[in-house]
Amino acid sequence: MKKLLVYLKDYKKESILGPLFKLLEASFELIIPLVVASMIDVGIANSDKGYVGKMCLIMAILGFTGLISAVTAQYFAAKAAVGFATKLRHELFAHIESLSFTNMDKQGTSTLITRMTSDINQVQSGVNLVLRLFLRSPFIVFGAMVMAFTVDVKAALIFVVVIPLLSIVVFGVMLASIPLFDKVQKNLDQVLGTTRENLTGVRVIRAFGKEENEVEKFDGQTDTLRKIQMTAARISALMNPFTYVIINGGLMMLIYTGAVRVELGILTQGQVVALVNYMSQILVELVKLANLIITVTKAVACGNRVQSVFEIPAGMESKRENPARQTGQGTVDFEGVSMKYHEGGEEALTNITFHAKKGDTIGVIGGTGSGKTTLVHLIPRFYDIEVGSVRVDGVDVRDYDLVSLRDKIGIVMQKAVLFQGTIRENLLWGNETASDDELWQALKISQAEEFVRQKEGGLDARIEQEGRNLSGGQKQRLSIARALVKKPEILILDDSASALDYATDAKLRRAIKEMPGETTVFIVSQRASSLMHADLIIVLDDGCVAAMGRHEQLLESCQVYQEIYYSQFEKST
Repeated sequence: MKKLLVYLKDYKKESILGPLFKLLEASFELIIPLVVASMIDVGIANSDKGYVGKMCLIMAILGFTGLISAVTAQYFAAKAAVGFATKLRHELFAHIESLSFTNMDKQGTSTLITRMTSDINQVQSGVNLVLRLFLRSPFIVFGAMVMAFTVDVKAALIFVVVIPLLSIVVFGVMLASIPLFDKVQKNLDQVLGTTRENLTGVRVIRAFGKEENEVEKFDGQTDTLRKIQMTAARISALMNPFTYVIINGGLMMLIYTGAVRVELGILTQGQVVALVNYMSQILVELVKLANLIITVTKAVACGNRVQSVFEIPAGMESKRENPARQTGQGTVDFEGVSMKYHEGGEEALTNITFHAKKGDTIGVIGGTGSGKTTLVHLIPRFYDIEVGSVRVDGVDVRDYDLVSLRDKIGIVMQKAVLFQGTIRENLLWGNETASDDELWQALKISQAEEFVRQKEGGLDARIEQEGRNLSGGQKQRLSIARALVKKPEILILDDSASALDYATDAKLRRAIKEMPGETTVFIVSQRASSLMHADLIIVLDDGCVAAMGRHEQLLESCQVYQEIYYSQFEKST
């Protein structure tokens, strides 16, 4: 949590002025009991209405000045807290964007969303309250005790007993609450994960009639969250009754002692009222401090969770300068490549070696889980390898600046992802400066031109979040067009035509082959028909290369390829 306070450095002025104005307000508040005492002992005792009016005016001035100070302090505290949270959220988002795919896989989406939203909101509330009350409340508590000593030393000794007892209660509750609030946030992660999973897969859940099962599962998780929150709330709730008991016990002792000392002529009635006011101020401020401690406890727990995300290494070191090319554009070389997704896990790929020349079409085929997607994800360096090297244009991908490396590559993922906005805005992800002619050309190659022209607005037709108003095939074709707008040296199509019919798939492959320039194309597919005309087909089996070659060669010599091919085409007799 301490490391996060660096994001307050741009708000040093507000972080200083906020507490200072609160201390100014507190100073005025500490003077008021003395004014009341003087009013009673001098004005009321002597029936001096002018003096009473004068003291009332002084109290009004003190109250108004304190109000102005409090509002000013609130302004500075809120400005610092909101600015701190905004900067923290920006930095956290930027860090999450820099994480490798491996680290993203480990953390999970729901956890990262909770850290970005709920956790940072709690930290913001904590910073706001700390700037407003962290100095004010202790200042009034100890200031009231000091002022009590100026009134009467013996009566003030009650304050010396009360304040340590209250401190034990406050800090004891805080120490017991911190681990519980951390558990609350972790369980909130699970609830959010289940909610996100259900909302995303609601059609599948209803198709299989699993609504009751999912509701039962959700109820179980929320019940666990409720129990932990109740436990934390019960412990936190002990603070107020304990503080009230101690304070009221102190008030009883103070009134009794004051009455005895007034009877003996040592204290005046006004001084006893001042002492009671100081004890009441301590009560009010300790209740505030108790609430502050609870909020700060939550903020510390949440801040530690946010900091844990910052402590996750980006996972990939990006070179600042790009090396000079050693070969022509668009070449890809794998030499003895092996990689694992997680430390200690099994290898996803083992000893992969091949060479792709500029303008080649490389097909990648194999059974489910054979490592097809993993292989093509190594080209733009989404993951790092343990053994061997992956070279683009003759240079190891680890020697590239990541932005420059990925500028060479256009990739269409297995799941077509579109963003809320217009078709034009989505296509311009590939090239922000592309003209309308270039966009239509990309749409034509991707076989998306016809349905885009039919939409009202054409390129400016709206796309809903995740492309909900498009079919699966339309989303895939727009995703391919987005990659083509980039005019990449290397184009990777990761099973990106699975929702297309065979005729459209064939037209797409033909159009890509006829594109101007020599683009190196990697096609990952389960369809043998999509790869039959590739210059090189890599057949994967459980992360290893079963065979490599052209379609005719593999059909004669590779059993794995034969099984895939003849499962889709009748075997000629």
